[in-house]
Amino acid sequence: MRWHELLAVLPATRLVGAGGDPEVQELTYDSRMARPGSVFVAIRGFNVDGHAYAEEAVAKGAVALVVERPLPGLEVTVPQAVVQDTRAALADLSVRFYGNPAAKLRLIGVTGTKGKTSTTYLVKAILEAVGQKVGLIGTIQNLIGSEPLPTHRTTPESLDLQELFAQMRQAAVQSVVMEVSSHALVLQRVRGCRFSVAVFTNISRDHLDFHRTFEEYLDAKAGLFRLLAQEGKGPRPGEPPAMVVNRDDAHWTTIARAGEGSRLITFGVESEEADIRATDVHTSLAGTTFTVHTRTEQFPLRLHLVGVFNVYNGLAALGVAQALGLDLRTAGQALAGVLGVPGRFERIEQGQPFLVVVDYAHSPDSLERVLQAASDLKPRALRVVFGCGGDRDRGKRPLMGAIAARQADDVIITSDNPRSEEPESICRAIEEGFLQVPQPRARSYQVIVDRRQAIRYALARAGPGDLVLIAGKGHEDYQEVAGGRIHFDDREVARQLLGELGYRGESARR
Repeated sequence: MRWHELLAVLPATRLVGAGGDPEVQELTYDSRMARPGSVFVAIRGFNVDGHAYAEEAVAKGAVALVVERPLPGLEVTVPQAVVQDTRAALADLSVRFYGNPAAKLRLIGVTGTKGKTSTTYLVKAILEAVGQKVGLIGTIQNLIGSEPLPTHRTTPESLDLQELFAQMRQAAVQSVVMEVSSHALVLQRVRGCRFSVAVFTNISRDHLDFHRTFEEYLDAKAGLFRLLAQEGKGPRPGEPPAMVVNRDDAHWTTIARAGEGSRLITFGVESEEADIRATDVHTSLAGTTFTVHTRTEQFPLRLHLVGVFNVYNGLAALGVAQALGLDLRTAGQALAGVLGVPGRFERIEQGQPFLVVVDYAHSPDSLERVLQAASDLKPRALRVVFGCGGDRDRGKRPLMGAIAARQADDVIITSDNPRSEEPESICRAIEEGFLQVPQPRARSYQVIVDRRQAIRYALARAGPGDLVLIAGKGHEDYQEVAGGRIHFDDREVARQLLGELGYRGESARR
């Protein structure tokens, strides 16, 4: 593609610097990845400004620049396109460069504080059950059918997203179900994506280090539904796009208003007005059973997944099936076949006479919900190991300490991803919240900063019939410490430590 052809999607662009119409071989926003034929898009990040690295990109062969201000010293070297917002420009240029691959894909976006990952896996199972080849984009991994691809963000940067769509299209993928984070919506990563269905799972306090206030966070989530209403395309010709919304969430009307003009499908457990409801919910180690009610039918459903929160995830997936015109009983059978989602209430079985569960819960509400799900299993004692991430919302630390005090019998406060902060100070902030609870359920607590030792302590104390919940990291196989990453996987560590404690066989609890 020639430079002038690429710029056709940026009509308000001001061109400065050298003339010419170079051949464009690729786009990049990382100067380290520039090579001959690259167009370098300078993004202003939170810690570094890409404009400072434009010279490096040119030295490596970049043939043109997209910038928010002219860069003196490079005018005679390469042409510069000056735009108001390089993030928006990167999204538009990426769609253009890859030939808008998503136009031939059915996009299903899932947003919310909790449940995004599980819901995408459930939707994927439904679509595959009816014979579709499905792409998945999310926190744990990206998938083209069953082929895994690495992932670095919940929602990739716009350039990486469009490249991924192009790969999926080339692999004959028909539908893509993807997590859409609030960061992605604010940072224009899904700009140019025409969704057919958008799902709202729920919202609670999270990411306030980025959004500053809960109202800003809610507005960011609502952005997916504004995008759906303005640019979405129906699942079938002649139909409007559809939004699937949790009616039990206190903020569901804000989301519904944002997507006004789209078809609305609601789901819930408490609301009798929901289009898809669950009643008679029962949860056990074997999974969760409930009855599904729609406007026209009802049928029983059993999930291998544990907890009421997974009932909501299942209902959201059924809402997508309804939006796509699929048979809900067939969709329910597909859900019943999903054995689990990595790092989401994932059981670790090593022959021990107690249950060990690893879960990604890392916000106050998600910790509260997973502790409630664990309590519903009626363990002899509920023991929880958790921490909070550094360089993130500090206000949630005492909140999570208080939640653990109220809902667990034994609390072990430890390090999570401390990043640039001192792990001890993070743990003490959590401890402060614990100590503010006047009559805690917890009979004891410990602060053990070393995460491996904290997990060891919890496992060594556990007895027959107990449940040990290791929360906060789930599927992650690393810890972010002092600006770098070290290998650490809660599931792997738990298995190793159980082995050291003498548990090496099949589950003794079955």
